[in-house]
Amino acid sequence: MRIGIIINSSWNIYNFRIGLIEAFQKGGHQVIAIAPDDGFVAELEAKGCEFFPLEMERKGANPLKDFFLIFNLYKAYKSAKLDIALHFTIKPNIYGTLAARLLNIHTINNVTGLGTVFIHDNLTSKIAQKLYRFAFQFPKKVFFQNQDDLDLFAEKKLISRKIADLLPGSGINTEKFKPQIGAVRNASNKFTFLLIARLLYDKGILEYIDAIRILKKNNENTHFQLLGKIETDKGLGVTKEILQTWIDEGLIDYLGTTSEVRPFIQNADCVVLPSYREGTPRTLLESASMGKPLVATNVAGCKETIIDGVNGFLCEVRNAKDLAEKMKKMMQLGENEYKEMGKQSRNLAVTKFDEKIVVQKYLQAISLYSSKI
Repeated sequence: MRIGIIINSSWNIYNFRIGLIEAFQKGGHQVIAIAPDDGFVAELEAKGCEFFPLEMERKGANPLKDFFLIFNLYKAYKSAKLDIALHFTIKPNIYGTLAARLLNIHTINNVTGLGTVFIHDNLTSKIAQKLYRFAFQFPKKVFFQNQDDLDLFAEKKLISRKIADLLPGSGINTEKFKPQIGAVRNASNKFTFLLIARLLYDKGILEYIDAIRILKKNNENTHFQLLGKIETDKGLGVTKEILQTWIDEGLIDYLGTTSEVRPFIQNADCVVLPSYREGTPRTLLESASMGKPLVATNVAGCKETIIDGVNGFLCEVRNAKDLAEKMKKMMQLGENEYKEMGKQSRNLAVTKFDEKIVVQKYLQAISLYSSKI
């Protein structure tokens, strides 16, 4: 079959879906990547994918532009002669499904997270929910990355539970992301916290900064890092100017962006994510797989990656004081307790979040269509 993978970024396909692509190819299928060209076309083609560039804004809710997105998706699907379209992220899930419906192409969708659409109760949120309800009449299968998101969609009648199923996030390659042999706490004697996320307020960036201020009053022997892209669309993200004030204040070490996150995770003692809501955050899966203890908010998506007190600590959402307390608790662990938390993180990644589980679910899903094509 000709299987399309449609996401809002070619980087996302290359970094998060390669295991899926290789499994499809091993089964004799041709994979077609359909996404905006953000620098990973050559890499995808080297992996044997066909690539169809797509003009699409990741964010925004301009009805006219979204109408043309349906048209652009329709043209791409028709040119690619797809048998099945696999959609990820909100716009492909909605508008890609509608384009596929016009061409009678089978669809399998993946709600990778709800994002700001469900965090904020506004007109955009109401419109998005109506669009989800209409579009999700058509797929035969929709995957969710945590039970809370699935239940929310079902309660709001945006989807029938009959077509919904759960995945352990996007899965993690536990052979690629694995602990360094004999790794111990940071050799500099400064306990290092790392937050990896786009610099959006909904990721809990301000709570992280406020928690750092609390901790710095009592403990100078601590290092705080921030790794992620600056995004300031619609005032949802931290500006360069604000970021610079934190750097000048000596609160954080900003690491910029990277295409290879493993060295940064390896050099950290604990990975933190005080997000307001997630699908299942890739950064926590990668960190757990590398044997790092975690601190994150007790919210949908994040709480799936932490067994409180076993491989990390859960904190209250939008509560910098509680975040600081949990980070302090992490710093004060004895060496054996700290090492055990790292081992438990690795164990959770291997048993619950290995990408082989995700691949098997998709292979089962596409097998439903094989006899119909």
